[in-house]
Amino acid sequence: MDSRRRSPKPPRPTAVNAGTHPRNDKASSSSSGGGGRGGGAKASDALPLPLYLTNAVFFTLFFSVAYYLLHRWRDKIRTSTPLHVVNLSELAAILSLIASFIYLLGFFGIDFVQSFISRASHYDDAWDDEDAADDEVMIPPKFVDADPALCSEEDEEIIQAVLNGDVPSYSLESKLGDCKRAAAIRREWFQRTTGRSLQGLPLEGFDYDSILGQCCESPVGYVQIPVGIAGPLLLDGFEYMVPMATTEGCLVASMNRGCKAILLSGGADSRVYRDGMTRAPVVKFASAVRACDLLCYLENRANFDTLAVVFNRSSRFARLQSIFPSLSGMTLHIRFNCTTGDAMGMNMVSKGVQNVLDYLQNDFPDMEVIGISGQFFLISLWNLTVLLNRHRKFLFRQEICSCKLDSRAWQISCLRSSYQGRGDQRSVENERV
Repeated sequence: MDSRRRSPKPPRPTAVNAGTHPRNDKASSSSSGGGGRGGGAKASDALPLPLYLTNAVFFTLFFSVAYYLLHRWRDKIRTSTPLHVVNLSELAAILSLIASFIYLLGFFGIDFVQSFISRASHYDDAWDDEDAADDEVMIPPKFVDADPALCSEEDEEIIQAVLNGDVPSYSLESKLGDCKRAAAIRREWFQRTTGRSLQGLPLEGFDYDSILGQCCESPVGYVQIPVGIAGPLLLDGFEYMVPMATTEGCLVASMNRGCKAILLSGGADSRVYRDGMTRAPVVKFASAVRACDLLCYLENRANFDTLAVVFNRSSRFARLQSIFPSLSGMTLHIRFNCTTGDAMGMNMVSKGVQNVLDYLQNDFPDMEVIGISGQFFLISLWNLTVLLNRHRKFLFRQEICSCKLDSRAWQISCLRSSYQGRGDQRSVENERV
């Protein structure tokens, strides 16, 4: 879908004679007089040689003269001869170098500029052809696939208000009170603004009230995604059917094989033992002593209760769990760990951390905030600290899959391993089931 916005075109003059056509007029005017883009004289016609030979001569001249001058200047440096003292051959070489450089610069510079001019003229011709085709075909309806009841005078007035900028398109839901009608009006506004049709994007069959203020702003339609079912998955003694919305081939099939293998093995057990989201700002002081003072302040449990109240003001769901500071010279890394309910909570954590930093500025005015999130955030730096303290849910799952499972559950041949310990040595024997 091309959403480029076309500039307004002046109206075309209508043909007076019965046998006259606008396309014929355009073709005749472009071909007559030698002033068209394709029939005019070119600057390369004035050259005594063909263009490719002229370019080859100046390329060869430029590099050969440059090589000659470099050799001469190297010899002068070795013999301690002043570089500004030149003979007749060196003077001719310098003039040839300047002339060839000017030619090459002008040739490639003009070609570069002409490429932009030809590209712009190509776009103009494309728009003209599309406008001519629009005149020959039937004009599409105002609402492509909307409810015909929406096409009323009141809707037209709202569309014109949005086009004129009197009503913002993002506020249609709050002004109309009907989310589907707002989507249809916004859809028509988009089509008139860009000149492109949204006929291939469905509008009907979706509950637009369910996404208001939740997951999508300014909707104009929706996209269908196929949903597959994998399972049953036996987890913690309960069987679950897992719906998966995807366009990736074999994904649901492979998940279904894994669920079948877990089911035949007696199921899987899981526990969530920690749940948290982290954010690690970086602050800096003029001295390491001041950074250490802030570290001691943050490690004080009484101060933590106060900071937790400040942090929790940012959201109804974000709750501060712990603060872990780490000192590095005059720089202090502070990792905030909190729960965010069912949301991932990146934004609410950032707001809470910003509230705490603003509060700390009162007691530590010399504190300089380097960044709201540093490497101590543990999202891209993988080490033992990441392994033990990475953000979000911490869980373990245990499943014991027997090697005697039917190979049809895996669609592969299983391997059975037997280990025999002999001191510090261990031998492995594999055999196919």
